[in-house]
Amino acid sequence: MSASSLLDVGTPLRQDTDVAPHVTVCIVTFHNRDEAVRCIEALGRSTYRAFDVVICENGGRASWEALRAVLPEQLPGGQQIECLCAPHNLGYAGGVNLAMRSRPESDAWWIVNPDTRPEPEALGAMVDRLTLGDCHMVGSVLHDEDGRVQAYGGHWRFWLGRPVSLGMGAHVGEPVDGSAVEARMNYVLGASMLVDRHFLRRVGMMRDDYFLYCEEVEWGLRARKLGLRLGFAANARVLHDQGGTTGSANALHQRPRLPIAAIAMLFLLTLRYAARGAWKQWRYALAGWWAGIRGERGMPAILR
Repeated sequence: MSASSLLDVGTPLRQDTDVAPHVTVCIVTFHNRDEAVRCIEALGRSTYRAFDVVICENGGRASWEALRAVLPEQLPGGQQIECLCAPHNLGYAGGVNLAMRSRPESDAWWIVNPDTRPEPEALGAMVDRLTLGDCHMVGSVLHDEDGRVQAYGGHWRFWLGRPVSLGMGAHVGEPVDGSAVEARMNYVLGASMLVDRHFLRRVGMMRDDYFLYCEEVEWGLRARKLGLRLGFAANARVLHDQGGTTGSANALHQRPRLPIAAIAMLFLLTLRYAARGAWKQWRYALAGWWAGIRGERGMPAILR
């Protein structure tokens, strides 16, 4: 079954209408109840009101029950909150897909990490960019507590097999050329990405055999390969604490860039960890590198 067949996306996003597009906010959690509560509280201050929230708890029934116990059934603006218990740890992409499948009638889906706190205007700014109609996936400004930009968007370097976070280190108050970001961006950071019906109909859902890391990279690159433009909402700011949710790297078999990318990544990993004497971290990184070379997907053996 193809990824796109998992969700009946129906008609495109509504435009030229007085009815605001309805967005489902999709959050994947894994034993991080407190982060999810802070994220929900931030969403409750959103100036854009036409949304609901679906949370997928990947950590088992006990974590699901603990999360449900501290979450309201709805936000102060009346937006409904539903908490789903995954049948097992589906990984980030699998959890996102489960949340999206639960709301096939929505006009768009905003995937946000539980370790984020979106500013009140963030969702509205992203919807405004989406409804211009020339793109079908939109990213936002991700920043840390100190007001430093983590990323406007991402650029995957194929020959080196590594990502570049566009705008990293800039201050959130600095002016940014959104069109320049969009020209270079070939994926949207997974901590905050808004997609519409057209995107899912053309591109499909996330690859849920990507269990850890880079699932959003593959999603964006798949969209770009199909000719879809990726959008950036410069006025949408999302505080990202980092570390609450993770997701995996694509197999590169039978691609001419594999040998160069593999050697370059091995060199970079050695430079980052082994050269500093961080041998334990280097062994973990080397295991992940070797799994990528072999094209392994799904849940890592250490988590089974």
